Amino acid sequence: MTTSEILKNAKAAKTFAALMSSEQKNSALINMAVAIEGDIPLILKANAEDVKNAQGSISAVMLDRLRLDEERILAMASGLREVAKLPDPVGNVLEDIVRPNGLKIKRVSVPFGVVAIIYESRPNVTADAAALALKSGNVCVLRIGKEAFCSARAIVAAMKKGLKKAGISKSLINLIEDTSRESSYELMKAVGYVDLLIPRGGKNLISSCVENAKVPCIQTGTGICHVYVDGSADLNKALTIIENAKCSRPSVCNAMEVCLVHSDIAVEFLPALYDKLTKGRANPVQFLLDVKSAEILGQRKFCNSASSDDFDTEFLDYILAVKIVDDVKSAVNHISEHSTGHSDCIITEDVKNAEFFKRSVDSAVVYVNASTRFTDGGEFGFGCEMGISTQKLHARGPMGLRELTTYKYVVDGNWQIR
Repeated sequence: MTTSEILKNAKAAKTFAALMSSEQKNSALINMAVAIEGDIPLILKANAEDVKNAQGSISAVMLDRLRLDEERILAMASGLREVAKLPDPVGNVLEDIVRPNGLKIKRVSVPFGVVAIIYESRPNVTADAAALALKSGNVCVLRIGKEAFCSARAIVAAMKKGLKKAGISKSLINLIEDTSRESSYELMKAVGYVDLLIPRGGKNLISSCVENAKVPCIQTGTGICHVYVDGSADLNKALTIIENAKCSRPSVCNAMEVCLVHSDIAVEFLPALYDKLTKGRANPVQFLLDVKSAEILGQRKFCNSASSDDFDTEFLDYILAVKIVDDVKSAVNHISEHSTGHSDCIITEDVKNAEFFKRSVDSAVVYVNASTRFTDGGEFGFGCEMGISTQKLHARGPMGLRELTTYKYVVDGNWQIR
């Protein structure tokens, strides 16, 4: 089907999606989970084709984002079941007003309608997006990059089997078949068909959507995530947090990219950090050092001088920019200048510094003594996520069910006139 035909079908399914009962939604989600588990061999075969085609053209860490195994597919099914357990976000009375003239005004949560998601090479987003859209009463239109198209097609085919078994219209989940840039632009400009556009991917994709979209668009985040190690920090705990934030999965947007270190502890801490992130590791971290930190680590292997651009780069790799700062205010100033507003962290034993950091850092998620890797819908109890919003209007941070609804006012009268 053409992109235009898919959008027409999606629009036609809006009313059905909005009127589904909670029981229908939950039945569909459970059946979709069962179908995904039943199609594991087919999904793995499709993913193997994607991985084979992508080898040599993308980095090893990006290849990891693309690759599926049985555990990751089972996690997708688990995410569907978790969303089924969550309260239905549609039809909630958010505000109830009775005016002096007798008008009864209710503000009620409702679906957006057709939600389009443009994403790149993470096949698991396919199931997450479909689950959240369905539970929030929306029709989803999925547009994935060519690197992961075979995987997404297999996942969508499985979920449609689940919809059919539940007696739900298969038009609630749609995959754009055209992986050229033209299909992305068509979604961006589909006024009257797309009610909300969510780009999920790298800087270029997000910038393109923000600059070109004529439909409402939520800016989801590139993540230049900072960890500031305060002068009062427990250094062993800091090492553990940083190792997790940087190395557990460097290819995702909540991975740490910049380490800021208080000057009082830099001489002791930086060599320990270097050892933690390089020695005995299959993927040693490459350090990009400012002038002061280079004076401490500069002669070591895996260490290079940082350019001015390195503190504004989302590496998505085993690369870490390092800068020494004089105090928490200097750290906050640096974050204010360079952060993308995603997730930033302070490691400290000083309560006043922690409070200053929390109040001063203007990011979607601000951490004290915890890894930035927790910025995730599943970790926040949302079942899964549609993306991490780094903007401030309507949605901010991990986007779950509530962020996929808007509201309308319902007014009951008794023949009043103005």
